[in-house]
Amino acid sequence: MQAWHALSANSAAKELHTDLDKGLTHKEAGERLKDYGPNELKGEEGIPLWRKFVAQFQDFLVAILLAAGAVSFAVGERTDAILIFLIVVVNAILGLIQEGRAERALNALKQLAAPHAVVTRGGQTMDIPARELVPGDVVLLEAGTVIPADLRLAQAASLKVEEAALTGESVPVEKEAGSQLVLKAPLAERSNMAYMGTTVVYGRGQGIVVATGMET
Repeated sequence: MQAWHALSANSAAKELHTDLDKGLTHKEAGERLKDYGPNELKGEEGIPLWRKFVAQFQDFLVAILLAAGAVSFAVGERTDAILIFLIVVVNAILGLIQEGRAERALNALKQLAAPHAVVTRGGQTMDIPARELVPGDVVLLEAGTVIPADLRLAQAASLKVEEAALTGESVPVEKEAGSQLVLKAPLAERSNMAYMGTTVVYGRGQGIVVATGMET
């Protein structure tokens, strides 16, 4: 994965073959949408609970444990067999619970997703559905904007972003588009980035889309 925070805005624009002033052309944006797919979070919906439970037993190590339990039972070590089967079942239940939590988290993120975005395409400013954003799009930000995708900021005028859902930081973070950070800069310290699902609370800015959908 590219460390966009370690690149300058101009370098990021060059890497994504976009123009900070004009944005992508309509043709290029359409082609990239076909390549990258819509900018939306995807989950496995409509899978019955019993199928999810059965899926917990498809791991190779679980199969080995089941085989060991069967062997133990066959040779008369019933206590060991019962313990092994119990461990496997408990593990499956815990896996199911974890999967349920992950699905709830993903649904919560979907609720945070922006419905639309203001972009520059072909030199024109326009409002488009956020699901149509692609890497290389130039997005305009202002107070109240829900960040529609992961952005490498190119401009920031007193820009502050609420990132509590991402980093746990309750105080809005001031952004600096001109900063170029070290490769291993922690997520909470990436002042030149804005991430999907966070919210602009003050100021204005401009950012290049660097990741969309499940890549955010």
